[in-house]
Amino acid sequence: MTGVELIVAALVAGGSAVITSGVQDAYNGLKGLLAKRLSGRDQAVQALEARETEPGVWQARLGEDLRACGADADEEVLAAARAILARTDPAGTRAGVYTVTNNYGAVGEFHAPVTFQQGPPVPPASPGTV
Repeated sequence: MTGVELIVAALVAGGSAVITSGVQDAYNGLKGLLAKRLSGRDQAVQALEARETEPGVWQARLGEDLRACGADADEEVLAAARAILARTDPAGTRAGVYTVTNNYGAVGEFHAPVTFQQGPPVPPASPGTV
């Protein structure tokens, strides 16, 4: 799951959940954090304020802006999203459904395990030294 997908799932869950004070507070907190991140992106802020209940609608309206402003990698935003999902879907949270994976800038769909080199590249050995 990407950061955008996690945020969208939390917005949908918080917007459509039976409202308890804990969910409402977490939902308002997430929306407040996102509004700050989306400052200056008027259409995105308007989309955030719209009461949507379908993931596809939220993602279509906000997805690119969430990536562009860095909300999808902001640990405070992601923690707020996880808090909503923990309250609205505790079983899914325990099962690891809402785990964000980082693709280190790679774009596309991956249908097999992919490993990204982490750390500085290792230069090849000089000829005759191996």
